[in-house]
Amino acid sequence: MKRAALLLLVAVLAACSSDAGSTPPPATAPPPPAVKASAGCHAAPVATGETKVTVTSSGAERYYYLRIPPSYDGTTPVPVVFDLHGYSEGAEIHKTATQLGPFGDAHGFVTVTPQGQGPVAHWDTFAGSADAVFFTEMLDKVEASVCLDQRRLFVTGYSDGAIFTSSLTCALSDRIAAVAPVDGVTTVPDCALTRPVPMIAFHGTADPFISYNGGFGQKALDLPAPGGSGTLGEAGVTGAGLPSIPDTMANWARLDGCAATPPVESAVAADVTLLRYDCPPGHEVELYRVDGGGHSWPGSQFSAAIASIVGPTTMSISANELMWAFFQAHPMPN
Repeated sequence: MKRAALLLLVAVLAACSSDAGSTPPPATAPPPPAVKASAGCHAAPVATGETKVTVTSSGAERYYYLRIPPSYDGTTPVPVVFDLHGYSEGAEIHKTATQLGPFGDAHGFVTVTPQGQGPVAHWDTFAGSADAVFFTEMLDKVEASVCLDQRRLFVTGYSDGAIFTSSLTCALSDRIAAVAPVDGVTTVPDCALTRPVPMIAFHGTADPFISYNGGFGQKALDLPAPGGSGTLGEAGVTGAGLPSIPDTMANWARLDGCAATPPVESAVAADVTLLRYDCPPGHEVELYRVDGGGHSWPGSQFSAAIASIVGPTTMSISANELMWAFFQAHPMPN
């Protein structure tokens, strides 16, 4: 009887010891990144509202639209979103299409919408190009004149602007906190990130310009060449070798240190699926796949109005709302 009682006591003690040992200590969330004020916090005040800023870069006159939200006080560092237009679109039309300026007014961030180069507005997306230099100089100037939080510098772009966003992600990964390419995320050869850059991307499966399955669609080849004479197709552009959007996103997930496993898919709406990759915290890579969607900005009334050109626009999601939530969750780490 005593032996049975002793064995029972040992078993109870062992079970209690096992339970205590398997209970993890309470998780401690890392502190949020400290605000990093730009030099503009000590500069002369800038007015709220939108201003067209003209500069000289690489010997050429360039410009961008700088939009300061009503809540800006000149001393509290605020986030900034750089919004890059698509091929042949230009900054004026792009501002109307995305409405990121008014959205930024409502949510307290600065919006910068630069103009590309050439008679057919476009971006030279290669590293070291005149446009890459222009973007870096513009970033420096905005940081010097506006009170920004340098841990909250974000970039989005549409079509050709999304391709340029992809390139800038590699070139300026030490300064850009997170990115959101729309209808044009692409793989950048020899991309060497100095740190993982979180990415949220959007793309339609029926995009007639940049095919979801890889390459350019006929509508892209029919666009005017950069100089304004002839078409891209006539200029020899083919899009051959441009990887599919799933392959491109898998490559970005690899660059950001995510697991080499297929993404987890979840239905967001009847026509929208979220593909989320298995990434370490703070390295997130996400794709919103718009089933049957065209070359359009999700949630944009302007895109919906030109469906005959770009194809269907989903109104089930808002690219502005989703990217802003993603940006808020992904400041530059300390």
